[in-house]
Amino acid sequence: MSYFFRERKDDGANEQPRVGLTTGRVLGGAVERNRIRRRMRAAVRMHVSQLPAHVDVVLHPRRSVLEMDFARLEREVSRVFTSVATGIRAAQRAGAKL
Repeated sequence: MSYFFRERKDDGANEQPRVGLTTGRVLGGAVERNRIRRRMRAAVRMHVSQLPAHVDVVLHPRRSVLEMDFARLEREVSRVFTSVATGIRAAQRAGAKL
């Protein structure tokens, strides 16, 4: 799975991380894409607490999410969110904006 993230400015209005999913036609028909989205949303809900408050994340899953064991999908989402949190903290320490 590939992912992109960016830290948001603290506007005080939205103090929750935002997570978006992309599922293009290359991933299959509507039924397959909807199943991928449902599985991804369930895994994201379980691990969204790992993300800092002011971050936007876009996840781009692969077709293998359809057949992947859910525990493995959870580990992958957790790994991505840990990587995002680490990247945000490193950027904040360096004083840079992502």
